[in-house]
Amino acid sequence: MRPHVELIDENDLVWHHAEFDNATGTAEQRHLSYDEEDGSASLKVRFTSDWSRPAGVHHADTEWFVRSGQVTIGDTTLGPEGFWMAPKGVLTPPVSVTAGSEILLFREHGDWHFDHADADRDFVRADQQLIVRDSAAMPWIDVKDGSPMRFDLGGTPVPGLYIKLLARDAETGFYTRLIKAKPGWREVPLAHHPCSEEAYCLDGGFDYNFGKMWPGTYFWRPPYIRHGDFTADAEQGCTWIVRSDADLVDWYTDNAKVVMTGDPTNWGPGHPHSLAPRFVEPVRSRSTGPWPDPTYQ
Repeated sequence: MRPHVELIDENDLVWHHAEFDNATGTAEQRHLSYDEEDGSASLKVRFTSDWSRPAGVHHADTEWFVRSGQVTIGDTTLGPEGFWMAPKGVLTPPVSVTAGSEILLFREHGDWHFDHADADRDFVRADQQLIVRDSAAMPWIDVKDGSPMRFDLGGTPVPGLYIKLLARDAETGFYTRLIKAKPGWREVPLAHHPCSEEAYCLDGGFDYNFGKMWPGTYFWRPPYIRHGDFTADAEQGCTWIVRSDADLVDWYTDNAKVVMTGDPTNWGPGHPHSLAPRFVEPVRSRSTGPWPDPTYQ
């Protein structure tokens, strides 16, 4: 199970050596969220050289969303907003990437391992196929036109949202979508879901109970976590990529309240601070050595 991640900015994360099998070239990755039990992960990947990999099959359901640069899969070249998805065991054509390109990479139900094309994968369902899309060329669909995106308690679509459906598993309902909220769109009651939900902000932003999203911010939320009172940026609205392990169902809570009370002891106005501030090195720096910038000390 992945830990609850809410809310992080990718720029606060360190770069690690990228996890790729049977590939030529170099890349590095940031861990947006990571399941250390089975290797499932959501990653920001940056290719530090031209990169390529022959045809083969993944050990995990694998998705790429191009943020910048150029990715070629088979005979199709994708630029920014290009997307491809290969279910576990489905043949993936050769992939090549130009140096400097950046992608979001999502793995589900498996780790980074990748076998050559002659591997035996007879467990793949007949309806599972490679998906390749240029999402920049896809039309936005207004939720009022019947998109199964967000509904109020009466089953009416919540106005103010558009979607582009990138992938959906017909058996489980697991989906990946782009969502765009109109400037000033608001959804008031707290909501929770019987499924996981994750999102990465691509453009604009919104405010909600866990903070503010802007481009590069991310969350991964397990089922049953209440969240909300969403307000999209008044000028730009918000565009984000959203994924869930089942069709999204909103369970709303009105008049929700979280209250924390208590009396300050050694902090706050009028209380002396007897101890000088002490620098504490972040734990994650131990994987790469001390922070190189002396201003952190």
